[in-house]
Amino acid sequence: MPRRRDVLRWGLAAIGGALCGGFDRSAAATVPARACIVVFLHGGASQFETFDPKPGRPTGGPTKAIDTRVDGLRFAADLPGLAARADRLAIVRSVTAKEGNHDRARYLMRTGHPPQGGVVHPGLAALVSEVHPDLDVPPVAIATPGQGPGLVGPRHASLLVRDPDGPLRNATPPRGVDEDRRADRTALWRALQDDFATGRSAPAIAGHTDVVERGMQLMDSPRLAAFDISRESTATRTRYGDDRFGASCLLARRLVDAGVPFVDVGLQGWDTHEDGFARTSALARTLDRGLSALLDDLRASGRLADTLVVCLGDFGRTPTINARGGRDHFPACSSVLLAGAGIRSGVVVGATDPDGTAVAERPVEVPDLFRTMAHVLGVDADRVRMSPTGRPITTVDGGEVLRELV
Repeated sequence: MPRRRDVLRWGLAAIGGALCGGFDRSAAATVPARACIVVFLHGGASQFETFDPKPGRPTGGPTKAIDTRVDGLRFAADLPGLAARADRLAIVRSVTAKEGNHDRARYLMRTGHPPQGGVVHPGLAALVSEVHPDLDVPPVAIATPGQGPGLVGPRHASLLVRDPDGPLRNATPPRGVDEDRRADRTALWRALQDDFATGRSAPAIAGHTDVVERGMQLMDSPRLAAFDISRESTATRTRYGDDRFGASCLLARRLVDAGVPFVDVGLQGWDTHEDGFARTSALARTLDRGLSALLDDLRASGRLADTLVVCLGDFGRTPTINARGGRDHFPACSSVLLAGAGIRSGVVVGATDPDGTAVAERPVEVPDLFRTMAHVLGVDADRVRMSPTGRPITTVDGGEVLRELV
C-alpha cells in the first residue's frame, strides 16, 4: 500500500506537474478576458529570425524579411501566415530583462518576478485560475511544464498534457466500478482524509485534498470531451500542422471553446547556439502554421474578442553570430506577440536600434508586460500575499499598464 507522502506526491503531480482597460497602474479591466492562451517558445527565440529581422545589417545574418499587413512592419520570411495577419496583432519589440540563465529567465517570464529565496511565485496560469474558482477544469499546460501555483496553492496547479494526441491520463474511472462503488470509495477517501487532517494544520494536507477533489470534478465534467482532438477533421488537422505543436494549438482552441480559462502551449527547441538559421527557420514555419490557424479559428468563433493570446519565450538572441552559426542568450532585447481580448491590433510598441544591439525606443520591462496582462485578465496586480517566512509578496512588483496596447 503506498505511503501517504507518495499519495500526496502522485496526487499533486496528476493535476500540477502571464490586456483592455485604462492607462495607469490602478486601472482595472471593465470586462476581463474570459481566457488566455500563452505560446511559450522554450529556449529563447531569436527576434532577428522572427518578429524583428535586420536584413542587410551586419547582425542580420541570412534571414530575409517580408512585408506584413501593417505598413512599415516586417517579419522574418518564415512567418508568412502571421505577416498576413499582422493587422490583428500587437508586437512589443522592446522587452528587456537581465536574466540570461534559462531556468531563471523562464521563471521571470512566467511569474513576472526574478527567482528569490524563500518564496515560489505563482505563474500566470494559477493567477487566472484563481479568478475562476468555481470551474471544474484547471488551467492546462500542453507539451510544456508550465509554472507551478506557488503562493496561490495547489488547487490552482495546471493539468499537464504531455501528448496532445493521446488520451488524458487517469481521467476515467476503473473498469468494472459502477457509480455506487465509486461513491463509496470517494466517501471512504474523504473520511480517511478528514481523520488524518484532525489535529494537523499542514498546508500540504489541505492542498492534497483540493487537488484530488478537483481531479474528481474533472472526471465528471462535460468539458472532458474537449481533450479529444481525434474528433477534428483531417482538413483541420492539416491546417494546424501535422506535428505536436499544431496538435497542441488545436487542443488549446478546443479547451478555450469548452471554457478552460488558461492554456499554456509549448514549442521546444529555440536554444539555437549551433546551426541556428536552419533550425530557427524550421521552428518559425511550425510556429507560423499552428499559431495562424489558432488565431483564425478563435476569430471565426468570436472567441478572440475575449481570449488573450500571448507568444513569448525565455529571452532574445545575441546580435553577434557565433562561430557555430548560432546566436547566444540575450535578455537585453526580445519580442512578444499579443492578440485578442481588446488588445489594439496592428500596433508596434518599442524598437531596437538598427543592428538590434539595444532597445532604442520605449523599453518594456517584464513587470510592465505582466501588469498589462493582469489588467486584461481581471487579476489583481496589487494583491499582497504573505510568503511562508512572513514576507509580503505583491502579485506584480511595479510596472505600468502598456497604454499603447489597450
